[in-house]
Amino acid sequence: MIHLNENFTKLKASYLFSDIAKRVTAFTQANPDKPVIRLGIGDVTEPLPPVCVAAMHAATEEMAHRATFRGYGPEQGYAFLREAIAQNDYEARQCPIEADEIFVSDGAKCDCGNIQEIFSLDTRLAIPDPVYPVYIDTNVMAGRTGPSVDGRYQGVTYLDSTPANGYVPAIPSVATDLIYLCFPNNPTGAVATKAQLAEWVAYAKKNQAIILYDSAYEAYIRDPQIPHSIYEIPGARDVAIEFRSFSKTAGFTGTRCAYTVVPKSLQAFDTAGKGHSVHALWNRRHTTKFNGVAYPIQKAAAAIFTPEGKKQVKDMTDFYLGNAALIRAAVAKLGFSCVGGDNAPYIWVNTGRDSWEFFDMLLTKAQVVCTPGAGFGKCGEGHVRISAFNSRANVETALARIAAALK
Repeated sequence: MIHLNENFTKLKASYLFSDIAKRVTAFTQANPDKPVIRLGIGDVTEPLPPVCVAAMHAATEEMAHRATFRGYGPEQGYAFLREAIAQNDYEARQCPIEADEIFVSDGAKCDCGNIQEIFSLDTRLAIPDPVYPVYIDTNVMAGRTGPSVDGRYQGVTYLDSTPANGYVPAIPSVATDLIYLCFPNNPTGAVATKAQLAEWVAYAKKNQAIILYDSAYEAYIRDPQIPHSIYEIPGARDVAIEFRSFSKTAGFTGTRCAYTVVPKSLQAFDTAGKGHSVHALWNRRHTTKFNGVAYPIQKAAAAIFTPEGKKQVKDMTDFYLGNAALIRAAVAKLGFSCVGGDNAPYIWVNTGRDSWEFFDMLLTKAQVVCTPGAGFGKCGEGHVRISAFNSRANVETALARIAAALK
């Protein structure tokens, strides 16, 4: 008989955002006269930048003619996009990253989940708490963890992010092999300094470990002292893989485009201690399981690096940060402490009460959807995440409703 992968049975019954959707659906069906404003899931609401739309239209027109039609493209991404990324996202910040170290994909979420396939099952994990669920769940599916006990999977070194450390976890006291970091952080919105990242790079070098660095929200950094890439840290290309996304940067959540940087100097080791190129291994995995992002989408992504594209992306991220500033100010006025909202589109609110209870209260009394912190891990309890991704009118209305509900 066919047997299942029993590691899947260790997972929680459903995904966090599925639980939220079920509660919201139940409320809206029971209260059709009470419109809900969603400040929960991190989906964008504003249209694509005009320069991206124009590039996509032009590329689609190319596909209509034999002379310019394209079929399968290079799995790693077209050279025009990889070169634009290398020049604008890395060379411009003095990061030593080459175009052929960049792999274009259909989402940072996919890459964050898929990258763990090339590492052994006895890899020792270090994962933040609270955390984007994909980091932990994909390792559970692979079989790198024990069962969940009291909300935490056995065999994982959890990196607590709490009010006491400013939601930036400390270096663990034990050795680990694969370290997940995300800055600006999802869900907390916290950022890490160059000095803090330098400590992680030193730790990874000491333990021959690899850092998986998710910088999907780097376009929201406004503090010039905060690094946009881990490769701004000397030596990071020898110990780090970086994930980036066009989803939040340029509104590509519905069109799907991202990329992963795997430096050619990065190595992982076999049981005999021999080093192997992680770049070569990821290239083998990528070309085996992925056929590339559509040409019109890659042309649209490349357009954000034009002068017009850079301005339009800045305008879009400034708009969401404007929403975030309103939310952060309103939250503080209500007496809650919070982080995020200044260099990230999320505001992490310390409610001091059960996070699902607070979620239900906002839904029923204010018809506003947030994200309960407990869904991101044990350290998320007592917090909620509020997203700045919505229209200005909806954000203002939601804040007025929240204030009234909390009187």
